[in-house]
Amino acid sequence: MIVAMLPSVSSSEQKSDAEGSAGLPPTASTPWHEAKAEAKWQEGDIIKVEITDLSNGGDGVGRWGDRVVFVPNTVPGDEMRVKLTKVKATHGFGKPAGIVKPSAQRVRPACIVADKCGGCQWQQVSYEAQIAAKHHLVVDTLSRVGKLENIRVDPVLAAAESLGYRNKATYPVGRSQTNAVKAGYYRQGSHRLVNLNQCPVQDDRLDPLLAEIKQDIQAREWKIYDERAHKGHIRHLSLRIGQRTGQILIALVSRSVKLKGIHEQAQQWMERYPDVVGVLINLNWKKTNAIFGPATFSIAGQSYLEETFAGLTFHIQPATFFQVNTVQAERLLAEIQTELALTGDEILVDAYCGVGTFTLPLAKQVKHCIGLEAFTESVVQAQANAALNDIENVGFRIGDVAALLPELDVTPDIVLLDPPRKGCEPEVLAALIAIKPERIVYVSCNPATLARDLRTLCEEGGYRISRVQPADFFPQTSHVECAVFLVA
Repeated sequence: MIVAMLPSVSSSEQKSDAEGSAGLPPTASTPWHEAKAEAKWQEGDIIKVEITDLSNGGDGVGRWGDRVVFVPNTVPGDEMRVKLTKVKATHGFGKPAGIVKPSAQRVRPACIVADKCGGCQWQQVSYEAQIAAKHHLVVDTLSRVGKLENIRVDPVLAAAESLGYRNKATYPVGRSQTNAVKAGYYRQGSHRLVNLNQCPVQDDRLDPLLAEIKQDIQAREWKIYDERAHKGHIRHLSLRIGQRTGQILIALVSRSVKLKGIHEQAQQWMERYPDVVGVLINLNWKKTNAIFGPATFSIAGQSYLEETFAGLTFHIQPATFFQVNTVQAERLLAEIQTELALTGDEILVDAYCGVGTFTLPLAKQVKHCIGLEAFTESVVQAQANAALNDIENVGFRIGDVAALLPELDVTPDIVLLDPPRKGCEPEVLAALIAIKPERIVYVSCNPATLARDLRTLCEEGGYRISRVQPADFFPQTSHVECAVFLVA
């Protein structure tokens, strides 16, 4: 059983000591305590644990006696030596100290820093085992969090490509101990940056830009942001590609647009990389963990890239939310279209519609479509994308979904929900229950908040779940997307 909700806190409380790209080398000389009542349970102890499951945060899960142990960079079936780093009465966290016997599901990671970088959790896990774990996670979370039993959960839509699938990469930028510019992802459980020159899960057409742009930033002597002192300029490097068109945007997230030589450098990038269609600066001057700030300025070329999705053309900007896995998003949309079997007579509301990624393809199959979105810039882009595709039976409204739903002047036949990871606000669920659409499609990337909200819709709203369709939008990680179909 997957221990889905015990904190994958390990990824925030510990760091891997593992060495080598193939996983963890056996260390036969390392002693361990057997699972005996007299053995100590304290930080620093090395114990022997068989990994049996994967947690919702990606850690391996094993047992030592009657206690649960969470260990990163492990695979179900591994027999591990584990050094305890944090212990509680009923559970603890550890880091790998060596493999006693590797699992048959253990594979060589595609990334040479997979055991250090916090970007992926499961590169050492075979893809078949990843898919099985994600299905189990969905079933388990619906049962435990949502109290939803005997729900039809269909097989996960596995990705045809488990690497090179991400159409967007946003890297924190920092400096090494030698003052060299580095960019990458944070080390597991820390705020220390792992420098990358390539990333196997990103579209490989972005790799040359990552290494070379770092060198250009170094040569320009642009100041790198220091979050502790709140000084410096460059915070993130963001690269985005239209996977169907090949068009690329380069965006620097900075505290200032006044970077010496930025226009010259932008032109050089445009000339060096023929697929780059625009260079931009996103201005983020706040003390915040948010990556993008409120304003984006075009330095060279255009402010958007063009992408094809579900037979439509979309203009996408650097800070626009657009699913990072284009192919899998299309597959899930196709599942939604098949399940709804639209006749052209329906009124459909797309809550949290963003730039119209799902709104516009569905609008072509219904009588009228309404998109609700809190972010003004997203609505502006959604309207532009509708015009670009000559879609006239759609309207967009700006505001909180909780406030907009009760104000609808029509009764929708179908409501599509695609909220952020935190799920729907209680007011949104109450409004849905009040207007009572015949069908709801709930799309979510967080099984826990999904299960919570489904419980409310079923228990208080009288809805019935016809089926759940998981989809793997994020191979090599513990994340899973779901579309849930509900009927009144």
